[in-house]
Amino acid sequence: MVPTVVIVGRPNVGKSTLFNRLVGRREALVDDTPGVTRDRREGEGSIADLQFRLVDTAGLEDAFDESLPARMRRQTEQAIEAADLVMLVLDARAGVTPLDEHFADWLRTRGANVVLIVNKCEGRAGESGYLEAYSLGLGDPIAISAEHGEGIHLLFDSIAAVEEEPEETLDDDFLEEDGRALQLAIVGRPNVGKSTLINTMLNDDRMLTGPEAGITRDAISIEWEFDGQKIALVDTAGLRRKARIEEKLEKLSVGNSLNAIQYAHVVALVLDSGQMLEKQDLAIARHVIEEGRAFVIVVNKWDKVTDGAAALRVLHDRMLTSLPQGTGTPIVTLSAATGRGLERLMPTVLAAYEHWNRRVPTAALNDWLEGVLERHPPPLAANKRSIRLRYVTQPKARPPTVVLFGNRPEDLPTSYLRYLENSFRDHFKLVGTPIRIQTRKGQNPYHKKK
Repeated sequence: MVPTVVIVGRPNVGKSTLFNRLVGRREALVDDTPGVTRDRREGEGSIADLQFRLVDTAGLEDAFDESLPARMRRQTEQAIEAADLVMLVLDARAGVTPLDEHFADWLRTRGANVVLIVNKCEGRAGESGYLEAYSLGLGDPIAISAEHGEGIHLLFDSIAAVEEEPEETLDDDFLEEDGRALQLAIVGRPNVGKSTLINTMLNDDRMLTGPEAGITRDAISIEWEFDGQKIALVDTAGLRRKARIEEKLEKLSVGNSLNAIQYAHVVALVLDSGQMLEKQDLAIARHVIEEGRAFVIVVNKWDKVTDGAAALRVLHDRMLTSLPQGTGTPIVTLSAATGRGLERLMPTVLAAYEHWNRRVPTAALNDWLEGVLERHPPPLAANKRSIRLRYVTQPKARPPTVVLFGNRPEDLPTSYLRYLENSFRDHFKLVGTPIRIQTRKGQNPYHKKK
């Protein structure tokens, strides 16, 4: 049972810095550039023993058309509707601006429960701005410095006074053993429809979308539940080639996206049906596989494809030649805009997640090894001596990792290791997960010595 606290204010007043301070880690991107935050970001905030749900929002803009600032403002409105407490943040050094006055009046007309926060009050530079804040008629302002952590404890009483509403809880069976939800990262190049896909999955206008490329900047995690499984959907910024990344802010966004891949359980790579597996798509796919994440390819905008069978043949051929390590990756074709084909996505994701966690009994592994050696023995080593593989075990999953013991494992060519990997995948019917084949020199470690 925790209250929902929403942070609002015009651009560049320090909302994301305050968000990071209250959640206790650097989750939201922070930069001097105005308008860094575009989508709502949620986290678990705390002050002493007081727990609350915290929502960071885009900077309030006086725009009401179909422009990007107007769509950002509508996202903030949705957050305010669900808030128990709204923190209106001002910049003490800039003083009260006409835009601050406009949005203070706007919040008042909406009947929101508002507390006024005056940020950047460290030193004497913010003293006049703090005093000006009284003119907004929203009660006594609270002076803080989010960057330096000063005055944060003064927020305690305002949050604690909020009437707590029961929070919907999920059964422990929905959680992983470590208490976390299944982390599903949606990645891809800019403007392939990642945010639109998430909105369609949620059946909610949750993520900011539009024709402009690169709208999403932060990696935004959204709690969701599908078929009894708790999911953390992570929308990420579009990943471009390094040579095209020049601005500091985009570098931060890309870093966030790569971190999302690193901590994901399943990664869905979204492709544009008109440009499938471009060079950057392949680079992203290779990175996902190298990180050992469960992997699903999503081809979006499939409603624009006239010959689906031919398009899929081209995609499979491209994977065969340029992404052989992605063998067994499931492909889901859909239209995020219309929802067509969407019903196949989550069952595919859950199957990939299950296979990523698969552990195979040692006896079954050695039966498999005996069969593959009989069908295709290892080639001779460079000195014409035989390579003997004697035993196999699986020390870990996530992804499934097997270790082969033999007399000269270092002499096994890459092509034979690839054969073993593909055979292992086919025999145990594993899809959507990388396979790790490792080798060790030695006898059967379980063989009893006489």
